[in-house]
Amino acid sequence: MEVDPQYFQERKEKAKVIYTAQREIYCPYFQEKVILNADGFHHLQFSARRERDKKAQLLKFSLLPLALDVIRKSGTIQEYRKLLTPIGKSSPRDGATPMKEVSYWGLVAIVKEKNIKVRVILRKVGNGNVTFWSVMPDAKFKNGKQKLASEGIEDE
Repeated sequence: MEVDPQYFQERKEKAKVIYTAQREIYCPYFQEKVILNADGFHHLQFSARRERDKKAQLLKFSLLPLALDVIRKSGTIQEYRKLLTPIGKSSPRDGATPMKEVSYWGLVAIVKEKNIKVRVILRKVGNGNVTFWSVMPDAKFKNGKQKLASEGIEDE
């Protein structure tokens, strides 16, 4: 099913307004501000240098306000990963891409008002700032709704 281009553009613009309204959000876990930069908004639309499909982008745009709230309230992290990652453009001289140490943190929260579980990804490149990187649902959707365990969680 095709996504209406006008609807898509409206949702994208609304998400961009929400995202750019604040350049940083204080996060209790880090006891410092998380930066909202252009890289984070770009990553909502692109992955591995390819554009995400329009439905995936719309989902990320719709989860963005929840993600910002999760950052404001998170006192713990659920995931941590540190990788050596190519960052930046390849050298025209030899084609090498500079490598930097990149840390990723996953904040997972159930947003009861929306009855949805979201995962927010933050990242830090080298000695830089902690920045917003992505948001996604933390569980599979079934029939258009996210299934949250109410009982029998050990079987999930």
